[in-house]
Amino acid sequence: MKRTALNLLLVDDDSLFTTTLSRSLQKRGLSVHCAANTSTTLAALQDHSFDLILLDLNLDGESGLKLLQAILQQQPDARVVMLTAYASVATAVDAIKRGAENYLCKPVTASDIAALLEEKEQPNETEDSSDVSDTHLSVDRLEWEHLQRVLLEHNGNISATARELNMHRRTLQRKLQKRPVNR
Repeated sequence: MKRTALNLLLVDDDSLFTTTLSRSLQKRGLSVHCAANTSTTLAALQDHSFDLILLDLNLDGESGLKLLQAILQQQPDARVVMLTAYASVATAVDAIKRGAENYLCKPVTASDIAALLEEKEQPNETEDSSDVSDTHLSVDRLEWEHLQRVLLEHNGNISATARELNMHRRTLQRKLQKRPVNR
């Protein structure tokens, strides 16, 4: 990866994560710019052209999905990868439908980003289905995915989602605050 430095924008409100990942990526030869919110992101997009944009799904209460559309309007050729600590199938599908190229779960390392860049540079001639896991999701994970899908259908409205699921609002909030089980 020692050609011309790729220009990368890291958009995340967690300053420790941003600083750590930025340093690691710079050591790998990438030119990294950081933004913590919508306004600094939009300003950076006007000042620079980016090859890759890593965008957090939740920016201090704001949806990264809304910012995704603005990013793609300003720089349609940029590759955008969504990052999140609370992954769900519903948000992943929504992000991809809105134009994100990929969706990664935190914690993300510089090696993960390097692998993502190398994957793009070496296109696969044939799709290999051997990467698909044969394991089934746990009941807890299935419940989490269903809650996320219904929440997304109600535009994040907890009360409407609770009514749809015939569940008390506080019960739904407790379930949503728990980290999902991986499998």
